[in-house]
Amino acid sequence: MDKLDRITFDPHIMGGRACIRGMRVTVSLILNLVANGMTTADILAAYPYLEAEDVQQALHYGAWLAEEQVDWLPATV
Repeated sequence: MDKLDRITFDPHIMGGRACIRGMRVTVSLILNLVANGMTTADILAAYPYLEAEDVQQALHYGAWLAEEQVDWLPATV
């Protein structure tokens, strides 16, 4: 996993969910905005206190969480 220094966890902020730089902006919010068609420029216009790197790291963190590994068990009869 790349360095994700903008993703923070604090039990006193948003219940400890993954946030951007200790702000009350969750990674899941950023991911939902992108999933619903917003560009980085759109997000930065709507949330001027964010930076492009915040959006990039949220996407990287989401991708890292979504990595799957399936361990197949042998079929039993």
